[in-house]
Amino acid sequence: MTATLTSTSSGPRTTALQTRYLSEPDMVAAGVRDMPACVDTMERMFALLGAGDYRMAGANNNSHGAMVLFPDRSPHERMPLNGPDRRFMAMPAYLGGDFHTSGVKWYGSNIDNRRSGLPRSIHTFILNDADTGAPLAVMNANLLSSYRTGAVSGVGARHLAVPGATVAAVIGPGVMGRTALEAFAAGVPTLDTVKIKGRSRAGIDSFVAWVRETLPQFTTVEVVDTEEEAVRGSQVIAYTTTAPTGSGNYPQLDPDWLSPGAFVSAPACVTVPDRWLASGEGRLVLDNRGLYECWHEEFGEDAFETVGIIGNRFLALEKSGVLPPGAVTDIADVITGDAVGRRSDDDIVIYSVGGMPVEDVAWATTLYRRACAADIGTVLPVWDTPEMA
Repeated sequence: MTATLTSTSSGPRTTALQTRYLSEPDMVAAGVRDMPACVDTMERMFALLGAGDYRMAGANNNSHGAMVLFPDRSPHERMPLNGPDRRFMAMPAYLGGDFHTSGVKWYGSNIDNRRSGLPRSIHTFILNDADTGAPLAVMNANLLSSYRTGAVSGVGARHLAVPGATVAAVIGPGVMGRTALEAFAAGVPTLDTVKIKGRSRAGIDSFVAWVRETLPQFTTVEVVDTEEEAVRGSQVIAYTTTAPTGSGNYPQLDPDWLSPGAFVSAPACVTVPDRWLASGEGRLVLDNRGLYECWHEEFGEDAFETVGIIGNRFLALEKSGVLPPGAVTDIADVITGDAVGRRSDDDIVIYSVGGMPVEDVAWATTLYRRACAADIGTVLPVWDTPEMA
C-alpha cells in the first residue's frame, strides 16, 4: 500500500509522505479499460452529483475547468498560436461519498501531435487526500479520460435507451466513438448490430477491426456512407465527431431520421433544429445542469457556438422561454427516480454529455485503490519530514 500522511483525532502520527506513480501500462494493469466497472462507477458518481456531495471549480462549483487559450497572432516568436483544440487546461474537483477524494486533470492539446504519432491531448491526473491535501497518486490519464467519457454515455443508455434495443450507430469512429460503443455494450447488453459512419477509410477499417476483436456481441457490423443511413433504424446513437467551433460546422441531425424510441448520446458537437427541440417531441437530458449554467456565465448565451455541446443550446432555449420549465432533465434525477427519463417506448431522447472532472476523480479513485491492493505502480518518496511546515 502507498504510505501517505496519516492522522487520528488526537493529531498526526507521522510526517512521512509518499505518492504512487501509475504509467499508462500500470493504469491498464489496474483495470482502466474495465468498461462495465467504469459505467457502474459513473452511475455512483451521478447519484452523489444529484445529492450535491461534490465540488468543481468556479463560484457555482460546476466549472468544467480553467483553460489557457492562445491568440491568432503573437509578437512572441515561440508562443503557440490558436488552432483546433489548441489549449492547456486544468480540471479540479472533489467527490464525496465513499470516494471522498479530490484531484485535478491537467492536459495540453495540439491536433498536430497526430503527425508525430501522439494523441491530440496528453493527460495527467493527480489524486489527493481530501483531508490533508496529500498527493495519493500521479497517473497517466489518457485512458482514464477516454473511458470515463464513454462510460457516461453508457449510463445514459442504461437508463434512457428503449428496453431490448439491438441496433447502435457511431458517427465518428475515433477514440471517443470506441469508448462510447463499448459503454453502450455494457449499458445495453441486448445490442448486437452497429452501423458506422466515418470520414477516412483507414479510420473506419481500424474501428471495424477493433469492434470485431473487442466487442463480439456485435455480430453485425455495417459501414454506411451517410449520417442519415447511420441514424435511420438505429436505437442507440453516438455523435462523437470533432469539428471547428461554430454551429454551422457541427454535424446536422435531422429529427426525421430518428426512429420512435431512439436514444442519442452527444459527447461531441451536433446540432438539432430548434423547432424540434421546442416541439416537445423529444426528451432533453443533461449530464449536469450546473455545468451548462457555468458555461453560459463564462461564454454568454451563445455558449453553444463556442463549446459545441448541445446542452448549451437546451439551456439557451429554456432561458429565452422557448422551452418551458421542466423540459430539460438531469440524468442524476433520472437515476435517483426524482424525474422521469423515458415516458414511453416511443420517446426520442437527446442526451448531452459535457464531461466533468468529478468523473475523472471517481474513476481515478477506483483505479488508485485497485493499484494499492495489487501493488501496481511505483511508490515515490515525497519527504520524510517537510522542510517547511
